Amino acid sequence: MKTLNLHVDYIKFKPLKKALNTVEPLSELDKKEKLVKEALVVLTAVEKTDILNEILIKKFIDSIKDIAKQVNTKRIVLYPYAHLSSNLSSPEIAMKILMTSEKELSKQNFEVIRAPFGYYKEFELKVKGHPLSELSREIGIEERIKKEKIEEETEDLTEEQRKRLLREISKSKLDTSKLKENDHRILGQQMDLWSFNDVAPGMVFWHNNGLIIYNELIRYWEEMHKKNNYELIRTPQIMDAKLWKVSGHWEKFRENMFLTDYEKRNFCVKPMNCPGGMLVYRAKPKTYKDLPLRVGELGIVHRQELSGVLAGLFRVIQLTQDDAHIFCANENQVEQETNDLIDLIEIFYKTFNLKFDHVELSTRPEKRIGSDELWNMAEEILEKVLKKRKMKYKLNPGEGAFYGPKIDFHAKDSQGRTWQLSTIQLDFAMPERFELEYIDKNNERKRPIMLHRVIYGSLERFIGVLLESSNGRLPTWLSPIQIRILSFTDRNIKYAQKIIKKIKEALPKIRIDEDFDSTTMSSKVRKAEMMRIPYIITIGDKEEKTGKLAIRIKSDRKLKNSTLDKFLGKISKEIKNRE
Repeated sequence: MKTLNLHVDYIKFKPLKKALNTVEPLSELDKKEKLVKEALVVLTAVEKTDILNEILIKKFIDSIKDIAKQVNTKRIVLYPYAHLSSNLSSPEIAMKILMTSEKELSKQNFEVIRAPFGYYKEFELKVKGHPLSELSREIGIEERIKKEKIEEETEDLTEEQRKRLLREISKSKLDTSKLKENDHRILGQQMDLWSFNDVAPGMVFWHNNGLIIYNELIRYWEEMHKKNNYELIRTPQIMDAKLWKVSGHWEKFRENMFLTDYEKRNFCVKPMNCPGGMLVYRAKPKTYKDLPLRVGELGIVHRQELSGVLAGLFRVIQLTQDDAHIFCANENQVEQETNDLIDLIEIFYKTFNLKFDHVELSTRPEKRIGSDELWNMAEEILEKVLKKRKMKYKLNPGEGAFYGPKIDFHAKDSQGRTWQLSTIQLDFAMPERFELEYIDKNNERKRPIMLHRVIYGSLERFIGVLLESSNGRLPTWLSPIQIRILSFTDRNIKYAQKIIKKIKEALPKIRIDEDFDSTTMSSKVRKAEMMRIPYIITIGDKEEKTGKLAIRIKSDRKLKNSTLDKFLGKISKEIKNRE
């Protein structure tokens, strides 16, 4: 059984027509649209390996109760959702499991609303923004989960077995029928940026062109952080479960972590960079002179997600998060650092010509740690900064993290969905849990105040948003191929090669290639346009004779003539200044 658990402000749903032969009868009231507010929506797919018995029902109910307790709700919406699995059980078993679970939860004082089974339904919901608002679960009986034995050792693998395994490892195919033209998944294919494969669900196979974009973003990130006096660190991918128990992730996030063991010790693949950063802080004593201390980490993290919720670069299992933790001595430093962070975020997004759809200030949730006095101070600081800057923002009451309030910056994708990119979070919990200290002017031990923040959010999601907002036409400094040289005829190839050599000599780091195929010029241009190459230079008899270049600039159909020196000056300035 697979579930996606969403803590929502509301969900609206309405049955439309039968999707199966086996359906439950509906009353006239059931046929109408239902609106449920402030609830835990449990999207559920019952699978072939699920057997209707007390053990499975108990595991399902325990999972719901655990999450409901964490998000502090007694209202449950059980929603059959086949899209979470491609290995569905019979409708009869699925319906019985959901109906039995509804009765058991109702007996335990939950208000349960069950969406009708076996119907196509339209639904609309608004998911809350806190860290526990979206949690996926896989529920089964341990003896059945280990249903596949490892029968095939490499040395005994037959030719037939090898071919079968290779077929199973075949590249995943993308259904583009329902995607917009500027959807980043289509652009990724056209520009040869990445691919996905079922051997690593939700993890990106970066191709050469995509890795160039990824690495250029990292270079810019590192350059800007060094300029702003950040220390850069790197922490391990796999760490002892003890660390995650101290941080609180073991209790609240274990179901979404990848677990392993080593020498009879439990280890976790890190879902977040923060706990490792706390250990770096603790490695050496700190004084007030060291604060504010800005520490950045571009760390790769892994979070378990159900395959049904994965969506290109927007929802992945492996992601690169550009975390930073800023340790402050007092409220004044927190305010100044928050202000500086917004400045830095605005510089980043101006560089990429991106605009935020909206900004949110999320305040204390019902379930939280820390005194009201600390929360008052934290919320006042963040709100004060926003008001001083005259920034428009939405107040999001009760949606802060359990450890502190936060400012979130949201951007839209091509389908009108909003995604959180940058965030600034004020954290009381980590310094307390890890007993972080510094020595103040009076030689007394004090607890630092900590800010978490990301700017890209995750590089994967940021690249997706950037591609969709620009329709793949990235700025020249970020483009995988910056110049392509086309030859009109075979007799122009020799001269075109000379031009390429001169460009490379003048600009050794330029990313340039050529298309000297014996095809039509329109075909060559079309291929280059599909790759969104910013500068396409055509070389023919006229160009050889005049010594000038015919340049198509960023999809402009009108060719512009230029000398080589003038063109080199223009593109060099554009790349250097990241224009």
